Amino acid sequence: MAKLRTAILGCGQFAHRHAENLLSLDSEVSLTAFCDYYVDNAINFRDQYTQGKAQIYQDYRDLIDNAALDLLVITLPPFAHKDEVALAASKGIHLFVEKPIALSSAHAWRMVEAVESAGIKSQVGFMFRFGKAVERVKSLIDENSAGRPGLMSARYFCNALHADWWRDKEKSGGQLVEQVIHMVDLMRYIMGEPLSVFSRQENLFHTEVPGYTNEDVSATIYSFPKGALGVIYATNGAIPGRWINDYRLVAEKLTVEFFGANEANLFFTDQDPIDTEMIKEDRNIHLSEMQDLIKAINTGSQTRTPIREGALSLDMVLAANKSAETRQEILLKSSH
Repeated sequence: MAKLRTAILGCGQFAHRHAENLLSLDSEVSLTAFCDYYVDNAINFRDQYTQGKAQIYQDYRDLIDNAALDLLVITLPPFAHKDEVALAASKGIHLFVEKPIALSSAHAWRMVEAVESAGIKSQVGFMFRFGKAVERVKSLIDENSAGRPGLMSARYFCNALHADWWRDKEKSGGQLVEQVIHMVDLMRYIMGEPLSVFSRQENLFHTEVPGYTNEDVSATIYSFPKGALGVIYATNGAIPGRWINDYRLVAEKLTVEFFGANEANLFFTDQDPIDTEMIKEDRNIHLSEMQDLIKAINTGSQTRTPIREGALSLDMVLAANKSAETRQEILLKSSH
């Protein structure tokens, strides 16, 4: 089977992780092009990862039209998304798109329509779905061994100024949209589709930082069918240099303490004495999500997180932002 001709669009810091993982899949993938508005970034990637052999593009339209791609990995900041997904889909190019896929629901669902109409494979970068502990808990819920989920909580703590664009809510969407969406997607994955959301968001710690318009503390409650609840709390004012995300789940027959996507303690509470299971694995979840996409391309299977999932999780965080703005509970559409 021929290697998939692959390009990276958006050669920022996070794209290094994808480039390294793609190189480790060199029997299936060939990194043939890099594209960035700042062309020096693309050149640096070419020199670092392909010894100067890959093609360089500054305009994504030229890349899509001329690079003869099979797979495009899009790692653009939220504000930079334009029509690259639709153009790639029209050429039959499969897509990996980092989250959030857009800054508006309308834009996201146009992407979904383009991808699904073209029949290409897509994957959105919600890597926590690929954690060993998450997989185990998801299987227990799906087979009804855990009973009905009743409560899930998640936190996201960091403390950094990030890039200039990240601090501007018009460009990033805010902390919930740009970062905490990972927790929101994981909650959707485990709990199902929510019915409503209420959120409070404030900028408490960065009022003196020029151009900082994001929230830096937030608390968000999602309601789910049959009375289940999800609580997400986040801040950009915690411990400098540390990125903390963890979560808890309580179901009828199972309580789970997650320490990350790959690590959790499971307590089977319907048993006497209570049985426990400890999961801890050093799995590269970013590599796993890329392998899942490549498998789907080669075999015709479905990916775990197609672009429709990216749009649904985006709608959840955009609704939370609307709730914070209006200080009202927002009812959510069931699905598109």
